[in-house]
Amino acid sequence: MTRQTSPIYLDHNAGAPLRASVREAMIEVLGDAGNASSVHAHGRKARGRIEQAREQVARLCGARNRAVTFVSGGTEANMMALTQSWRDQGTPVYLDKLFRSAVEHSSVVTGGRFPVSDQVVLPVDSNGVVLLDALDEMLSGKEPSLVSVMAANNETGVVQPLAKIGAVVREHGHFLHVDAVQAAGRLPIDLEEWQADAITLSAHKFGGAQGIGAVVVRSTGRVPAPLMIGGGQENWQRGGTENVAAITGFGVAAEAALEEASDLGHLNMLKSRLESGLRAVCPATVIFGEETQRLANTSCFAVPGIAAETALIAFDLENVSVSSGSACSSGKVAVSHVLTAMGIDETLARCALRISMGWNTGEEDVDRFLEIWPRIVDRLNPEARTRAA
Repeated sequence: MTRQTSPIYLDHNAGAPLRASVREAMIEVLGDAGNASSVHAHGRKARGRIEQAREQVARLCGARNRAVTFVSGGTEANMMALTQSWRDQGTPVYLDKLFRSAVEHSSVVTGGRFPVSDQVVLPVDSNGVVLLDALDEMLSGKEPSLVSVMAANNETGVVQPLAKIGAVVREHGHFLHVDAVQAAGRLPIDLEEWQADAITLSAHKFGGAQGIGAVVVRSTGRVPAPLMIGGGQENWQRGGTENVAAITGFGVAAEAALEEASDLGHLNMLKSRLESGLRAVCPATVIFGEETQRLANTSCFAVPGIAAETALIAFDLENVSVSSGSACSSGKVAVSHVLTAMGIDETLARCALRISMGWNTGEEDVDRFLEIWPRIVDRLNPEARTRAA
């Protein structure tokens, strides 16, 4: 019989719990009336809250305030950035192709507003890192195009060498978009170092509300064409009445994330503790991307012979929430396109589990996971306990 214990949440890459400070700020806003486009006192108060949040998000990214456009989340942000139509210092620019890595989030894999015929996939190595030589060769001599490479992978936590990628993109005269959804609060974000023309964020990945995100550009003179037009909100970049409560919470979460990104020692310690424990239980544990830089909060691993879908159910019965990878696939457990691009065998890929920690994860959560895991292994495949690496 399954014991009733306090729930343990280890799926921050899918969505982090709402921070108490964010909840309090949003509740205060929800108690007020006022459209931020109105000129009366209530409207001005709402506008002030939006502009304060814009400043907070800009600080998170090392950007100017006017460079931040609030949208409904990471997917809309990516859709806005992934367009062939940009403006550069007021001049319309048409980008010829979309070059995106093979390990991007599904919202980038679709290509945004680029037709399929104008999309090119960039290869990665066995750790999921973009091959710089291939990138250089594929961009050489091409018409101005858009390159899209994520800061850190949502499934494996693998971090891309964005400064080097940005240098190659700039050398060949192209534009760079970075999906930084998983980076906020887990990596320092630096548009100048990355030479990124636009990055995209989603608040709920680091303790903000669901349904709010942002496009942040490096130069307010180089911007993508709006996806939604309307009454001129967001400096004519995104029409529609602003969600003042969610935007306010976004700003509060951004301040906390900026502070956390400056000291990742706690998360690195938890990840080391977790992965040492995994190998102590099953020496044959495979940790994906471990030969390169990864986020401090993410561990994607597999034990041969233990299917992810079965393990997920077993953990859920123990009141532990983990994942098999991306949470944007309608709840389906399928073979990861990320692991496939890395050359991982399909049989092993179907065993992949992801642990992702965050602002409220403690040692007791990791220890509880490591207490439960041997029991699950013993039920599903006891031979894995003795199989050599």
